[in-house]
Amino acid sequence: MQVSMYRASVPVFARNLRNLIGILRKAEAHSAERKIEPSVLLNYRLAPDMFPLARQVQIATDMAKGCVSRLAGVEIPTYEDKEASFGELVARLEKCIAYLEGFKPEQVDGTEGKTIVLKRPTGDVTYLGLPYLLEYVQPNVYFHCTTAYAILRHCGVAIGKKDFIGPN
Repeated sequence: MQVSMYRASVPVFARNLRNLIGILRKAEAHSAERKIEPSVLLNYRLAPDMFPLARQVQIATDMAKGCVSRLAGVEIPTYEDKEASFGELVARLEKCIAYLEGFKPEQVDGTEGKTIVLKRPTGDVTYLGLPYLLEYVQPNVYFHCTTAYAILRHCGVAIGKKDFIGPN
């Protein structure tokens, strides 16, 4: 059985982002129960040179929507990156999930060999569709979701592997 580009992107990204919503909701409850100002968690980072929690969530959504948009050949929607509360981050995730789930398989399938060019300040980087998805975007989405999880776990939020992986 061959796995489609759609199946390897849209449902995978949507699941990870939904799981991140659950994690953020637990973090918000933790913040309220412990009377921790939410901005403390939203701005927390594991190391001085890392992005804080809110930025990790923003990048996860940017990677997911950028990938599917590029593969489908449509303009990437821009989000303002102004989220300053758990509710705003959850709304961003929900907006991104709805966007992703608006794609049909035929828009993404068959893009394994499509040329994807990423514009960078240091020069353009070119990928073919399949390596772009599997070797660049998927690891980035996982990285930023994992880092968001790790920040919150480090801060004492009662989350575990099941929260990250999600329901079976």
